[in-house]
Amino acid sequence: MPPETLLDIRGLKTWFRTDDGMVRAVDGVSLTIARGETLAVVGESGCGKTVTARSVLKLIDMPPGRFEAGQILWRGRDLIPLANAEMDQIRASEIAMVFQEPMTSLNPVYTVGEQIAESLRTHEQQSRKAAMDGAVDMLRLVQIGNAERRVHDYPHQFSGGQRQRVMIALALACKPQLLIADEPTTALDVTIQAQILELMEEMKQRFGMAIMLITHAMGVVAENAQRVAVMYAGRVVEEAPVEELFANPRHPYTQGLIRSIPRVDMGHVPGTARARLAQIPGSVPNLLQPPEGCRFAARCGLAIDACHSTDPMLRAISPNHAVACIL
Repeated sequence: MPPETLLDIRGLKTWFRTDDGMVRAVDGVSLTIARGETLAVVGESGCGKTVTARSVLKLIDMPPGRFEAGQILWRGRDLIPLANAEMDQIRASEIAMVFQEPMTSLNPVYTVGEQIAESLRTHEQQSRKAAMDGAVDMLRLVQIGNAERRVHDYPHQFSGGQRQRVMIALALACKPQLLIADEPTTALDVTIQAQILELMEEMKQRFGMAIMLITHAMGVVAENAQRVAVMYAGRVVEEAPVEELFANPRHPYTQGLIRSIPRVDMGHVPGTARARLAQIPGSVPNLLQPPEGCRFAARCGLAIDACHSTDPMLRAISPNHAVACIL
C-alpha cells in the first residue's frame, strides 16, 4: 500500500503586484509529498522555491501577493480558501517551517524557552510549567548542552548552528506531520551544515514526518532526499527520484546544475590539467515579462528555434520521472 499523500500542490500560481507590473514568482507549480519522504526543491536564487514553501503556510503578504490559480491540498483539504484563524490551527501543529535565517526568525526580546513554550501552550493547551518543561526537553532533543539553563537564554547568546537547532526545536515542538526547511544550512560552515542535516534526518525518523527541503546545493540533495523537484523561473522543470535524477538528468538546466558541483576527483591527478568548474551562462529571466517559449532557452546550449516559441509542459517520460523540455 503506497504511503499517504500529505501535500498535493496543483497548478499553483503565486504572483506579486509591483509598480512595474505583475511578478509571476510561482507560475504553475505542481508537487506532491508523501508521509515519511523527503522532497528536495532545488534551483538558483529567484526561481520560486521559497515563495512556493511560504505559499503552503499562506505566509505571503497579501497584497502585494495573491494566489492567481491552483490548489494547495493538505490531506485532501484546500488551504487557499481558509481564513487566517483556520490556518493558525494548521501552522506549527501540522505543518511547521524552519526559516532561512534563524537570527531574524527568532524574536530577540524573548528567551528561546519562552518562544518554544508559547507554541506548546497555543497548540497543545499546556500549562506554563508543562510548556517550559517541554521546551527544555526539545532543546535537549536537538542536542543543546545544559538545556535547563540555556532555555532562559536569548537568541543572541547562541551561535549560528545553535540558533538553527533552536529553530528546529521550535518547529518540531508540536510534532508536525510536515517540516518545511528553507535553506536550513545557509551561512553555516560545512561541519555544522552536516550536523544540522543529520539532526533533521534523525528527527524525521523519530517523529515519522515528511520534509520539504528547499536548497540550491545539489550536494545536499544527493545526501538527504528521496525525490527531487528542480525549479527554474517559477516552474518545475524536472522531477525524479534522487538516484535517477543524478544518474540520468534529462533537462539541460538540471544537467548544468549537476555539472557545476565541485568534485574532489577532478584536476588533482598529477600530470593532468586542472578542470574548470562548469557554469550555466546568463541569469534567471525577468519574471515581470517571462520570455516566450521555454524560459531556459536563452541559456541553453541545446536550444533550437522551436524552444523560443513552444512552452514545454511537464510530462512523464517514465513512471517516476517527468521533464519539461521539447527535446
